[in-house]
Amino acid sequence: MEQSSLYSKDQLLDVLIDYSKKIYGEMKLSGIEDLKDPKEKVMKLREIIIPEEEFAASQTEEELSNLLEIIRDKLSDKAARVYTENLIKREILNKIQQNEKEYLNQIKLQIIKKHCNNCENSSTLKKYADLEKKKSITLSRQISDILRPQKEDEIIGQSKGVKSLISKIASPFPQHVIIYGPPGVGKTSAARIALKLAKEKEYSPFRKDAPFIEVNGATLRWDPREAVNPLLGSVHDPIYQGAKKDLSEVGIPEPKPGMVTEAHGGILFIDEIGELDEMLQNKLLKVLEDKKVSFESSYYDENSDEIPKYIHMLFKEGAPADFILIGATTRRPEEINPALRSRCAEIFFEPLSPEDIQDILENGANRLGISIDEDAKELISRCVYDARKAINVLLDCYSSFLYENPKDKVVIDYDRARMVLGPLVRDEYNLNRMGKEIGKIYGAGVSRYYGSIIEFEALAFKREDERGSVRFNETAGSMIRDSLFNALTVLKYNMGINPDEYDIHVNCVGGAKVDGPSAGLALTCLLYSAIMKKPVPKDCCITGEISITGDVKAVGGVREKINAAIREGFKYMLIPYGNKKDAADIKGINIVYVGNIKEVVEFLTR
Repeated sequence: MEQSSLYSKDQLLDVLIDYSKKIYGEMKLSGIEDLKDPKEKVMKLREIIIPEEEFAASQTEEELSNLLEIIRDKLSDKAARVYTENLIKREILNKIQQNEKEYLNQIKLQIIKKHCNNCENSSTLKKYADLEKKKSITLSRQISDILRPQKEDEIIGQSKGVKSLISKIASPFPQHVIIYGPPGVGKTSAARIALKLAKEKEYSPFRKDAPFIEVNGATLRWDPREAVNPLLGSVHDPIYQGAKKDLSEVGIPEPKPGMVTEAHGGILFIDEIGELDEMLQNKLLKVLEDKKVSFESSYYDENSDEIPKYIHMLFKEGAPADFILIGATTRRPEEINPALRSRCAEIFFEPLSPEDIQDILENGANRLGISIDEDAKELISRCVYDARKAINVLLDCYSSFLYENPKDKVVIDYDRARMVLGPLVRDEYNLNRMGKEIGKIYGAGVSRYYGSIIEFEALAFKREDERGSVRFNETAGSMIRDSLFNALTVLKYNMGINPDEYDIHVNCVGGAKVDGPSAGLALTCLLYSAIMKKPVPKDCCITGEISITGDVKAVGGVREKINAAIREGFKYMLIPYGNKKDAADIKGINIVYVGNIKEVVEFLTR
């Protein structure tokens, strides 16, 4: 390194001192100006700028020049770093200033979330007040609240079913139950009354506060991911928005108990249980066996201390679900899951007869404090089939009368009932069923829980040869065709009539499809009347299966068929002896029990 003169060294020394003051500050270099010896100034700078290196106190001129060059280099590096840091700081400050509003808003939100769990403002409070005001406004009580049965004997037409249900629920060992029956006959009300009576029994396991949880199976849907299951319960994993924010932020799954847990210690009533998803039915069966609901989640860590105790309990022990299941359905037993049926006692509610409907109308009128004429009750009972619809018609008549006569006592007569029923009133109700007619007979069918009347007619044309034919509706169904062939055989071999000598045309009026053998007896009587030109009474309805030997066999749905005959104004109903128990307590029609075709023909041609 080329040696500088002392003068040049002094110059360099002064420059380095000035730069050191700017970088390290005046305080650190205070007193350096007072030093007279340049060597002392250089050593002072050395202590400040390169304190990590040691140098001898006595230095030669050459060593001092080298030290001064080292100080210059170190100071240059330091100055460059300081300049770079200041530049970065300026850029950071500029960035902070640009985003100052955003940062402040974020900080405000964090503080609000931390310190205010139920924040309100004038807008939210106004909306809350509006909702509270709406809740206080009611138009009227629902008619169902006034007319819903509250006691066992108020459920009309179902005394056997209601007693059976109560005996199974109000027991020291209550049973799961499935109630079969048409809609609107009191299945839900019966379940509520059964629990109410069970709570009053000392031996009953139901507590006074036992819940009654009601749900419609047709509205329940099962999510294969198990993210949503209102019936059994589900787990809201952190990836789903359903998890609470305070849980999802730390990755904790949140179990949500379902209705089976709400019903713990009480009754779970599932209306239309036959409409429940099949997989959901199977899961429900598992809950009935275990009396608890188990939860699983890949996010659950049993060793985590951050998970609340109740979540640990739900995952380890499951949610309690010890309840009694009462299911109601309008389906037939064979349409219900066999595994579910095997775990439940089965109770059958009967379709309501016209007489039952009239009793329901009378009770409803008494509760409303109004009067209803007998002919009005009879008309309504012929047009509607369930209690719910009957009550709705009664309410419509009540409202209509009040609108026209607000100051008079409400009296519902035939004309008002007919006006409200409208198209439900059919002309057949006004037909005269007196007298007899050749080649026309009335049978009865049933679909689900509702009976219907089927009109058959036939014509027979005599032939010279024995090559007669039989023509029947193409849409009638294969089973009724078999019944027709059975009827032809009965005529030929049991009554001495040869159908082969006639061209026979049989018609099922309206083109109805009949699925079952119960029209066999009616068809036999029809063919007999058409071939022998014997008139049969129009006030008689017939049901029963006919065997090729002429015997009358029992059939299903007899009560429904008899109720349909009553509504259609028939005076007599012919049914098999085998169905005698099914019609023992039915009123409003004359029941004739028959065992073979000869008894039937004798009655019809009397």
